[in-house]
Amino acid sequence: MDLLRILIAILLPPLGVFLQVGLSKTLLLNIILTLLGYIPGIVHAVWVIAKR
Repeated sequence: MDLLRILIAILLPPLGVFLQVGLSKTLLLNIILTLLGYIPGIVHAVWVIAKR
């Protein structure tokens, strides 16, 4: 299941984070990072998914 979430996180980072943690400050942070730059959003999303 984590592999699927990582693939989703590469395509749409906030969706990958949402599937992992739901509505939280982590999701808001990922949305901000994705808006500032696509790569930081991906890195953060993969980190959140791998951490849990």
